[in-house]
Amino acid sequence: MSSESTKPRLVGINHLALEVDDVTQAVLFWRQLFDIQLQEEEPGAAFIDLGDQFIALMDPSGPTDDLERHFGLVVDDKEAARRVLEAAGVEILPGHRLDFRDPFGNRIQVVQYDQIQFAKSDRILRGMGLKLGKSESARAELNSKGLA
Repeated sequence: MSSESTKPRLVGINHLALEVDDVTQAVLFWRQLFDIQLQEEEPGAAFIDLGDQFIALMDPSGPTDDLERHFGLVVDDKEAARRVLEAAGVEILPGHRLDFRDPFGNRIQVVQYDQIQFAKSDRILRGMGLKLGKSESARAELNSKGLA
């Protein structure tokens, strides 16, 4: 395993993806309980906006073994996370994302802080000992929501 200094830092939780049998019914349920806005809606999926985070409601479209259910962790360095996962012998799931399962079967998706809309205040980042910026696309996404 790599040394402590080369491991990525966890920065936060970007999103939760929940499997639901019926996305329309799931959205109605959430609307019954909370004042929600949908960030996006597409066939088989709806994304509940939580500012710089979200909840994804996903229809697994058939028999599944928790294929869509996961949570997204934000790290300071996604490639360092990939190296640590590989060094530990953790299987990285196929696809263009950095997804893996922990020893208990939980699916985890790793995203890099500067590449997504998730944001911590400068004060929080300083308190965590982090100096992190945002890519142009992440700043544009935050700006479009009035969050930057």
